[in-house]
Amino acid sequence: MAVKRSKRYNEASALVVEDKVLTLDEALTTLKQYPKAKFDESVELNFKLGVDPKQSTQVVRGTVSLPHGSGKKVRVLVLCKGEEAKAAEAAGAEYVGGDDLIKKVAEGWTDFDVVIAHPTIMKEIAKLGRVLGPRGLMPSPKVGTVTQDLARAVGEVKKGKIEFKSDRTAGLHVACGKISFDADKLMENIKAVTKTVIEHKPASAKGAYIKSLSISTTMGPGVALDVNSVVK
Repeated sequence: MAVKRSKRYNEASALVVEDKVLTLDEALTTLKQYPKAKFDESVELNFKLGVDPKQSTQVVRGTVSLPHGSGKKVRVLVLCKGEEAKAAEAAGAEYVGGDDLIKKVAEGWTDFDVVIAHPTIMKEIAKLGRVLGPRGLMPSPKVGTVTQDLARAVGEVKKGKIEFKSDRTAGLHVACGKISFDADKLMENIKAVTKTVIEHKPASAKGAYIKSLSISTTMGPGVALDVNSVVK
């Protein structure tokens, strides 16, 4: 059964030449010509990676600080106890607490975008894996969301530090800003993401690492990207 697309999507698709690979500059020009949605759409970079998603050593996961931020208001939940809470609140975290918030999350509450935790509370947070894990929100020392310096971690997230992780199909999807951003700012964000993803290539991965790369808006079609134009 054919997927029914909106008039706006079809108009955007008419601007995309099938099977044509564009430079980053050409791709951003195309996306900027898409009919506008009723909201400020995100611009997403989509990787198809040459990794084996069944191998735990080939999961591509890390963080990148977007030079110009994501354009999104990030709601931060900090799980901690005692004096650490004051520093997290001062840094701008929307939600700060210990047992009360852990219980709330365990019951299904997920109205936040990032979870940061103090190491001393990790045993209690382990029970939240069922809720946070499937949503990619479980805090981890590997990406700096389990840390003693809560204020710094909150500040970095607020300024544009984002986490990325490959999925079960070896795909990796990273929001790089908003369509309203100037093209040069989007370009810098996209290059920062690509450079960081390349730096996270698993040592055990063989062959071509980035099999394909495309860019899209939230509601629009993707455009195939020439990888060389992004990494140069």
